[in-house]
Amino acid sequence: MSRRGIAATAGLLVLLLAACGPGQEQSTGAGQAGGTPAAAAPRTPAPPGAAVFFIEPANGATVKSPVTIKFGISGMSVAPAGDPTPNTGHHHLLIDTELSDPTQPVPSDANHLHFGKGQTEASIELPPGEHRLQLVLGDANHVPHDPPVVSEPITITVE
Repeated sequence: MSRRGIAATAGLLVLLLAACGPGQEQSTGAGQAGGTPAAAAPRTPAPPGAAVFFIEPANGATVKSPVTIKFGISGMSVAPAGDPTPNTGHHHLLIDTELSDPTQPVPSDANHLHFGKGQTEASIELPPGEHRLQLVLGDANHVPHDPPVVSEPITITVE
């Protein structure tokens, strides 16, 4: 191997060792055992008095599945996910859970439904029994606003 090749190989080795050397903590990611908490996502301001609420069903209602849910908003407007227009957001429906960390994007799973196309109504299949529902307005990146714009939770019974 030529001197030039040896020098290039040695330089690459030094860079690799520096990248993996002591003092560099490897993150296992948020939510994993032993992981460090995720950094707070940038928050979009919400105007004073902004609110989301349920138009339908009413708190305490007894309904059949699929359940028609209508979302209301005041003091802001609805926009699709990805749209950074000020004073806008899109709905997230929390089912039988609470907002865990308002500095992080709302999770996407069976208990956290996203309406990123700007929907203001949905038909949701729910099993029989009592269910707690709450709305959260997310910004363009699914992060709750600052302060969070959340509805009062409601409880419904599905027959």
